[in-house]
Amino acid sequence: MSIDVVTIDGPAGAGKSATSRALAERLGLEFLNTGAMYRAVALRALRDGIELTDESALAEVARNVTLESQSGRTIMDGEDVTDAVRAPEISRIVRYPANAPSVRAILVEQQRRIGLARPLVTEGRDQGTAVFPDARCKIYLDASPEERARRRLGELRARGEETPLELILNQILERDRLDSEREVGPLCVPQDALRINSDGKSIEQVVDEMERAARSRLAIFALRSQNQ
Repeated sequence: MSIDVVTIDGPAGAGKSATSRALAERLGLEFLNTGAMYRAVALRALRDGIELTDESALAEVARNVTLESQSGRTIMDGEDVTDAVRAPEISRIVRYPANAPSVRAILVEQQRRIGLARPLVTEGRDQGTAVFPDARCKIYLDASPEERARRRLGELRARGEETPLELILNQILERDRLDSEREVGPLCVPQDALRINSDGKSIEQVVDEMERAARSRLAIFALRSQNQ
């Protein structure tokens, strides 16, 4: 049975977080940043001194930590960690919980419960495939590795950090490889997803495309329900 969820999947740096958040606002839906959930587990593990290569210990962290999404903010054990989980040190270690099958199983179940409780826009790398295969609207947001590397460079420079563009590009290509090859919840295009490329487009232009697709798909399902 289809559920009132709009999924936004895509590779790192494609612009999922900013566009998904804006889309949720336009549609009047809750926004769920699933990548932030894995980052929160990484943050909790780092603070608790957990060995990041110990999958069972990471799973225990994921099982016991309390994660909530409130108006697009990520709340961990009652603390707003929306900004903290974006820190460079978390970006460097998030692959450990993200690639751990037991951690993914725990967080996927949490994400499903959230999606079944209320309509939402959710973004990640496996939302339209592993988490919400019955979502009413699925979008795959893509961008070339070069475009994503330039965006990342701009973000780093805005924070006063200088990193060679070539290094950033290589990191993105390696991240894409790891995300696509992982055994559980790999990055891939959902079979029934609308594919949008954000190269050379503003956030508003991308959100416009997303909104048209989402309203069209949700309207089609609403009409089907009325006719049943």
